[in-house]
Amino acid sequence: MSLKSTSSHYGSVAIAIHWTSAAAILFAFAAGLTAANIGDPARIRPILLAHISLGLLVLLLTLLRIAWWLLADRHPLPHAGQPGWQTALASIVHLAIYAAILLMAASGIATIILSDALPHLLAGTPLPDFSTLPPRIAHGIFARLLLGLLAFHIAAAIYHQLVRRDRLLARMGVGDASRFRDAA
Repeated sequence: MSLKSTSSHYGSVAIAIHWTSAAAILFAFAAGLTAANIGDPARIRPILLAHISLGLLVLLLTLLRIAWWLLADRHPLPHAGQPGWQTALASIVHLAIYAAILLMAASGIATIILSDALPHLLAGTPLPDFSTLPPRIAHGIFARLLLGLLAFHIAAAIYHQLVRRDRLLARMGVGDASRFRDAA
C-alpha cells in the first residue's frame, strides 16, 4: 500500500491518521464522561489528565490530517455509482467533523486556561468548578454535536458495507481493497 492516496483508495498515512484519531476520540469521550460522573475528587485527576492528553492528541492528529491533505496528498475520487447528493453530504459531514473537533479542542483549552486548572491538576490540589464556565458549556455542546456527526458517519459506513455492499470501507483499510486498485 502506498503512503499517499490514489484516485480509488486512501494511502497508509491517511488510514493511520484516521484510525488513530478514531481510537483517540473514543477514549477521550470515555475519559470525559467518566470524569464528569465521578463524585470522588481524588479519582478525577488522572482521568481528567488522560482526557486532556487524548484531546490534545486528537487536535494534533486533526491538524496533521488537514496539513496532509493540503500539502502532500489528495482525497480519492468519489466512489463510482454513488449519487451526487451522497457525495455532497459526505463532504459536508467530514468538514463538520473537523470543525467540531477543532471547536472541542478550543473550548477545552479555553476551559483549562480560564479555570486555571492546570496548576491544580499538576499539583494534585482540588480542582476549580468547571460547570459554569462558558467554554465548558460549549465543550459539552460540541461533544454532543461531534457524537451525532460520528454516529451518522459510522451509520453511513455500515450502510455502504451491509446494504449497498460496495465495500467502500476497503478504501479505508477495512477488508479486501483489490476492487479499488489503480495505477497510483
